[in-house]
Amino acid sequence: MFFLAILLVSGLHFDMSGQNSVRRLKLAEAIEIAKVRSPDALIARQTFTNSYWEYRSYQASNLPSLALTATLPDVNQSITSQSVDGVQSYASYKYISARANLALTQKIGVTGGTISLNSYLSGVHNVNAANDLPFLSYPVTIELNQPIFTYNPFRWDRKIKPLKYTQAKRKYIEDIEQVSITTTNYFFSLLQAQVEMKISQTNLSNNDTLYRIAKGRHMLGKIAENELLQYELNFLKAQAAVENAGLALDNARFQFKSFLRLQDSSVVLVPPGDIRFFRIDPARAINLANENSSTALDFKKRLLEAASSVNLAKMDGRFDANVHALIGLQQSGATISDAYQNPADQRQISLGLTIPIVDWGVSHGKIKMAQSQEDIVKNSVEQEAIDFQRNVYLKVTQFNMQQNQLAIAAKSDTIARKSYELTKSRYLIGTINNILDLNNAQVETENSERNYYAALQTFWRSNFEIRKLTLYDFLNDAPLKIDFRDFKY
Repeated sequence: MFFLAILLVSGLHFDMSGQNSVRRLKLAEAIEIAKVRSPDALIARQTFTNSYWEYRSYQASNLPSLALTATLPDVNQSITSQSVDGVQSYASYKYISARANLALTQKIGVTGGTISLNSYLSGVHNVNAANDLPFLSYPVTIELNQPIFTYNPFRWDRKIKPLKYTQAKRKYIEDIEQVSITTTNYFFSLLQAQVEMKISQTNLSNNDTLYRIAKGRHMLGKIAENELLQYELNFLKAQAAVENAGLALDNARFQFKSFLRLQDSSVVLVPPGDIRFFRIDPARAINLANENSSTALDFKKRLLEAASSVNLAKMDGRFDANVHALIGLQQSGATISDAYQNPADQRQISLGLTIPIVDWGVSHGKIKMAQSQEDIVKNSVEQEAIDFQRNVYLKVTQFNMQQNQLAIAAKSDTIARKSYELTKSRYLIGTINNILDLNNAQVETENSERNYYAALQTFWRSNFEIRKLTLYDFLNDAPLKIDFRDFKY
């Protein structure tokens, strides 16, 4: 009986990897799959693509634009009033007209003005009149519109738009690292569920064996009935634990497969084995985070946007001026060719002014509100920068502790297993009869195994969190980069 019990307890295990059509996955493999298939990776890609086209649109808006505007034709038949020698009368008129303008326009980012090169042609035919000159042409005109003492959005866009695009690129790399973090969480959740299933099955096997032995001992009068009932209760609890563990395992497997979009019928995870431990200098990590992270760029962008709002409040509704200048050629004629013969010079320049006299402090109030909002942004950015650096420091400190934590967890697991095996052997041969000692040893074994995998999860999650914060791979001592030239937009 003794040797049979030892054989049953030590040899009866359920190997989940023995099932058919099972896919075995390591953490690195799962992360690579998630970077391509997971919904988070696809959302990150689409978000960056949107930022890319926004920046491309901004770049295109600074290039010369060529546009043709035309009205072909415009027919107008109406009765209008006319005055001849003081006599008011009404007459019917019928006009047929057409016009077209070809304009090449360029923004002047430094000054905030626009300059354009135009070529214009129009024709108007009055059906009721004879000997008219229906065609008017402006073969070439150069036109300048230049606001003075006004808010220049082009100047601020030149500072903010490239910064936003650089931030979007860094944010995309961070989002991919977040996919690694999420995958790690799902991976270890499923791995823990596998461990819980193995523990519950092993406990069921052990409690079944102990319950059978206890019934034999009870028949021999070696144990009391209440102790036998305790064995039976433990056996029933172990059965319920297997069912609960099975349900939790199915749920964890479904979440893992759903995130990675796997079609395999079953997945079994392989715990990470080879771990290369390394230490990170907190000061260096903070410097890299300040240089590389999208958060640091976001601080700069918010400060620029606040300064832009203050500048807008100061310029809007104050003393404004606008210079409009035009120089070119013009001519009219009975035919289109006549309208281009011997064109005459055309010159025009005007200066428009807007001078507020009394606005009852409206402009002053807008300026004060913008300045107050700028102060709020500065204070928020300053505090958030401190919190950001503190977070990097804590993550690095936590990571540097993981080598020791994993060693302690692994050693504790080994000791707990040996202690349980010794206690179980002593109990089976009758050296000890207290079931509480056996239960306590079993609980310690289970907890130590759980703690080991929890420490393993913390190690990998901390590694990817630091990569996300610094955009730097400390394991290979290289920055995280993506060649966006190969990116499919």
